Amino acid sequence: MRNRQNWAVALSAIVLVCCGALLLSQKVNAAGEGKITGTVKLDGTAPHMKGIDMSKDPYCAKAHATDPAHLEQVVAGANGGLENVVLYISNWSGSAQASTAVPVFDQKNCVYTPHVLAMDAGQTFKVITSDQTTHNIHPLPNPMTGNIPWNQSQPPGAAPVEKSWKAAEVIPVQCNIHPWMHGWFVVVKGPYATTDDKGSYTIDNVPPGNYTVTAWQETYNTMTQKVTVAAGASATADFTFKAK
Repeated sequence: MRNRQNWAVALSAIVLVCCGALLLSQKVNAAGEGKITGTVKLDGTAPHMKGIDMSKDPYCAKAHATDPAHLEQVVAGANGGLENVVLYISNWSGSAQASTAVPVFDQKNCVYTPHVLAMDAGQTFKVITSDQTTHNIHPLPNPMTGNIPWNQSQPPGAAPVEKSWKAAEVIPVQCNIHPWMHGWFVVVKGPYATTDDKGSYTIDNVPPGNYTVTAWQETYNTMTQKVTVAAGASATADFTFKAK
């Protein structure tokens, strides 16, 4: 009986030591991770974004009666900061820290919100609708990448559509009911970020190392920059696209 008790005590001690080592390892790894920050700006005058005629759907037209909608290929702030630019590590070969957040693509007031949704390959995302009119979500991936096209309607109050993409790819999205609705799914591998309305971004959870950061913008394509991330430190990568 005493031998069994001694064995149980020893086993409990081993379990506690292993758990402690695991927690310590996680804290050390987290402390060693750095980040990449910066801004993306437009050099020159942003092109005029045309207004959108939504008169074919009274619900959509009413939603924008006092706030007319415009195309969003280039959204630049007063300081030239570019919104909706996706930043990612193009030479990524590691594994990013799993995010508990689920990217959400909303159909609100008959436009896609956000206009550009970034995600990791294999990451689950949701397509929802906040509108009282039917939409038809239709991404158009290149089948040669391994991503499978799909086409699904969402009437008012419909449940979210949950999907994921197998491979990295920039995927255009359209609505077959409202032809002015266009957006993007930008599927990458590894840590990523999307610029805010000031053109700022932060890519978190980046282990120490040398990286190539890519900035993707739907009109101006891509730019790259090399950075070095030190343990627990922040590296900077700023980008400037030339207006055209």
